[in-house]
Amino acid sequence: MSIWVCGEVLIDLLPGTPERIAVVGGGPANTAKALARLGHDVHFIDGISTDDYGVSARAELLADEVKLDLALTSDKPTCLAIVSLGADGGATYEFKIDGTATFDFGLNWLPDPSVHKPNVLHIGTLVTIIEPGASVLYDWALQVAEFAPIVFDPNIRPSVMGDRDLYQAAVEKWAAISSVIKVSDDDLAWLFPDQKFEDVAKRWVEDGAALVVVTRGANGSIGFTESGSEETPGVKVAVVDTVGAGDTVGAIIVEAMVQDGILSLQGEGLKKVLARAAAAAAITCSRAGAQPPYKHELAKL
Repeated sequence: MSIWVCGEVLIDLLPGTPERIAVVGGGPANTAKALARLGHDVHFIDGISTDDYGVSARAELLADEVKLDLALTSDKPTCLAIVSLGADGGATYEFKIDGTATFDFGLNWLPDPSVHKPNVLHIGTLVTIIEPGASVLYDWALQVAEFAPIVFDPNIRPSVMGDRDLYQAAVEKWAAISSVIKVSDDDLAWLFPDQKFEDVAKRWVEDGAALVVVTRGANGSIGFTESGSEETPGVKVAVVDTVGAGDTVGAIIVEAMVQDGILSLQGEGLKKVLARAAAAAAITCSRAGAQPPYKHELAKL
């Protein structure tokens, strides 16, 4: 089963003493890493710089056996995310985006889905809102959707696009072509401040999504399908930081899709997947930076 993960790989600059600590990050890259650590055939699609940060990113992804044969090698610099951590370990980000390799998208290098035939495409975060690449990726994703379901993780970043109306329009556009949407309650609270997250999730299901998963941090997650909803609590853990936790949840959902099919993501099957996702996210939260669990760490689940 071939999984495509499309989106940014960047460098998270974490708080440190006396200097910030540079670690490889980016929501989609974290998801690709999580899937590879679980033993899946993952191809990461993004521009990766030839600068020192890009070399580090490439080395780390390859070390986890993420395949980069569909990625672009770019001479542009690596995107940076300056991370701040709250008292509860929650992370906020300030991005250095302009002119970076991360957003160097063009139809001249994106893989042809009719040739490579992926089983699922996971896409999200900044590449779905930063133009002109976002429009190029959307047209490409429409082609991919003819061959494989799309999993969309908007991973809202108001510091990058503060115009709520524009952000709403971008998310709705991507949600309309996606089979699965994974989003946090904080994302939805900012994006749709006058709506309950349950109402937004149910509307997306009514509009055609097979599954919408809303993560709620320590409170676990709720999955919405045409047949109803399933809820699972969070797993208690000593939180170091929350970097990569939501990306880990997305990886577990994709794993279930490729192993058991999208129709398995409802009822008791969905509840089991959400419980596995909660356990995996807890392991990620117990470590500094985005360090999702390996297959053996989830073997008993």
